[in-house]
Amino acid sequence: MLINCVAYRDGKKLRDIGVAEIHEYADKPDCFVWVALRDADAEELEQMKHEFGLHDLAVEDAHYENHQRPKIEEYGNTLFAVMTTLDVVNGEILQGEVDVFVGENYALSVRNDSQQGFLGVRERSEREPQLLRKGPAFVLYALLDAVVDRYFPIMQMLETEIESLEEQIFIRGSERRNMERLYALKRKVMLLKHAVGPLMESVGHLHGGRVPALCADTQDYFRDVSDHLARINASINTVRETITTAIQVNLSMVAIEEGEVNKRLAAWAAIFAVATVLAGIWGMNFKHMPELDSAYGYPAALLTMVCACGFLYYRFRKARWL
Repeated sequence: MLINCVAYRDGKKLRDIGVAEIHEYADKPDCFVWVALRDADAEELEQMKHEFGLHDLAVEDAHYENHQRPKIEEYGNTLFAVMTTLDVVNGEILQGEVDVFVGENYALSVRNDSQQGFLGVRERSEREPQLLRKGPAFVLYALLDAVVDRYFPIMQMLETEIESLEEQIFIRGSERRNMERLYALKRKVMLLKHAVGPLMESVGHLHGGRVPALCADTQDYFRDVSDHLARINASINTVRETITTAIQVNLSMVAIEEGEVNKRLAAWAAIFAVATVLAGIWGMNFKHMPELDSAYGYPAALLTMVCACGFLYYRFRKARWL
């Protein structure tokens, strides 16, 4: 679905145009066209391929069902970027995708399965014509920057969640629930990691050293995006290490609790074993046993068993097994 199609000259908006007018403005000097699509189907992508002369492989990757990993590829004098968008809905992270085609006289963005649009990015860019004058490469930067900036609130959400879990981890009886929450959090962190890691590597090729000709005047901006990605990646690694440590601590708590239960069971088993041994001895049916003729044999046996069990109970309580 076509969201908007706008022609720009010298960094200033000329007007909204139709798809049929793209060639007319794209061929003018100092002009470029910025087209935005949402959930584009094969027919719309084929139409854009015809209008801008897009590379076949890039168009094939732009089909969302292919689920491309984040990347930036160079096709001649054009660039093709794939970015993963992340939306938080009811505490869950949903993945989307933004594909951006950039040439000397055009910028085409295709947004799929994402609740957040980029109209604000276009408006901010239009308020800064001195930057938009840098051409389609600045549009690529603006979209990259918007996607990356939306990772920061997600990162903060994950950090808050792990802090909350750390406070719950020593509460007795919550081990199973904590483990489930830790693994759910680990999955969310991996989603963010898969979005940030490959993109950070790709953006690194757009500044410093040999860069595509389109990005020659915008290297400083891409360096800024790369710095943001590096900060998020460092935070991700910290959270992952914290999660791993929390899982180990939680497993240790489970082992400690099992050890406490085993000690209590062993203590009670020892107490009843003494009573069982004494009852077994005095319960033997031999004819000549001195205790059988004693008038106080039965109460003496019970008293002995109570005293023995009481002594063991005292010792286990003192040792904190009971």
